[in-house]
Amino acid sequence: MTPVSEYVFEKLHVRKSKKQKDGFINYIQGFAEKEGYSFLVEKGSFGARNIVVGDPATAKAVYTAHYDTCARLPFPNFITPKNFFYYIVYQLMITVPILAILFAVAFGISFIVKLSGESLGLGDEMTDLLMRLAWLVAYFLIFYLLMNGPANKHTANDNTSGVITLIEIMQALPADKRHEICFVFFDLEEMGLFGSSSFASKHKKEMKDNLLLNFDCVSDGDTILFAVKQKAKKYIPALEKSFVSDDNFKVDIASKGVFYPSDQANFKAGVGVASLKYSAKLRALYMDKIHTKQDTVFNEANIKFLADGAVKLVDHLN
Repeated sequence: MTPVSEYVFEKLHVRKSKKQKDGFINYIQGFAEKEGYSFLVEKGSFGARNIVVGDPATAKAVYTAHYDTCARLPFPNFITPKNFFYYIVYQLMITVPILAILFAVAFGISFIVKLSGESLGLGDEMTDLLMRLAWLVAYFLIFYLLMNGPANKHTANDNTSGVITLIEIMQALPADKRHEICFVFFDLEEMGLFGSSSFASKHKKEMKDNLLLNFDCVSDGDTILFAVKQKAKKYIPALEKSFVSDDNFKVDIASKGVFYPSDQANFKAGVGVASLKYSAKLRALYMDKIHTKQDTVFNEANIKFLADGAVKLVDHLN
């Protein structure tokens, strides 16, 4: 990795609070301007701040990654992009304990409310109303903790890997090619893709047919998946020439039967890029560890492979 990437990995790997994001934004601004790129922070819905390096109006493609950090969870976000059945089963499995906790918290609060209502003589209707409010409070409390709980301090794969991939590409691009790519660091991906949604709304014309390559969780696994949306299928030949399987990595460019939940979903010509492992037992590609303290795997070879391919892609887009 370059010194810039090393600094981000060591000092700016947690980007959840406003202060942490400010530090990252300021650092990227100094780096981008030193490299000769234009720099802009675009504000979006729910307080999102997207970092835009370059001009999407003149770029041949947009390379992206989300820079916000998720809340630490007791269970990983287990993703199987080419097996939707496993993905749904897992989501149901983690939903059950969450609902159990929700029920326990809501029942405890409502029980206390009921006793308080009876002791204060509030009447059945008022007590019933307060109990209903207790359920709502419990629901939003659990949801808040899942989305806005303490930051996960281990972000190697999700998504420091994507952020560093963009940084490495920015430095590797020849000076005469830098105007051909726009780089966007999305905010609030973990909250519901709000940053990318805002960018898509502001740049409908520019992003109507332009390729968007979104790097999200790319440092843990030797299968590099390109989840290609329908309008991005015309870019498959260029992707195939730029990212070629070798002894270390298998490239899987898929436009059917693939689902990868990330920012490219907001763009018609979006392509999600992720590194995956293969389970012979499940016969499926999978991603694990993210959103937990186990997210510590950072394979620099993955980053180099993707950065080299992304630079080559600029020429093949011609």
